[in-house]
Amino acid sequence: MHDLAHAVDRSLIAGSLPLLVVNTCSASLATLPAAARHVEDLIVLWIDAHGDFNTPDTTGSGYLGGMALAGASGIWDSGYGGGVNPERTLLIGARDIDSAEFNLLQTAKVQIISPAEIDEADIARRIGSSPVWVHIDWDVLEPGFVPAAYRIADGLLPDQLKAILAAIPRSQIAGIELAELELPDDPLAAERAVRTAMETVAPLFG
Repeated sequence: MHDLAHAVDRSLIAGSLPLLVVNTCSASLATLPAAARHVEDLIVLWIDAHGDFNTPDTTGSGYLGGMALAGASGIWDSGYGGGVNPERTLLIGARDIDSAEFNLLQTAKVQIISPAEIDEADIARRIGSSPVWVHIDWDVLEPGFVPAAYRIADGLLPDQLKAILAAIPRSQIAGIELAELELPDDPLAAERAVRTAMETVAPLFG
């Protein structure tokens, strides 16, 4: 985790765009605070079926990834710092949120945008001219397109997510984080999943 934070530090100091492909959302406990230290007025697009806003006191599973955004926002002390402003965080596509977690999200004033409320123009308006860190957990998609650690029904379609990403001016993207991809054993299915993922995020790369 410390190595991830240092990698983001080095990338941003050098003026490079951090691109991370990580196994779980728990990596954001280190990467997001590093980004917040370097990027003023950062907006975080947390694109995920889950809120990941539990704390050690509210979690029912103990899963660290489910506490990542809350830790990066300073709601609990992870040891890696905070610094993310929850009021400047857009939680997009979430549909599996615990009740205690939902209360924390509301208290922190995180902007929650459910799949039914997705509107690219509205998201672009909320972002304005601010720099944006894009975090994507592939379980935000409807199951069957890109395999992820959890299968949560009623998700976004790849074209919907692609349209959201296309609405972000390339010049405002401060970092990209892709998490929770779980490739199937079948080579053809794995190839399809990777192709879908790459096509979906293509707008982030110009």
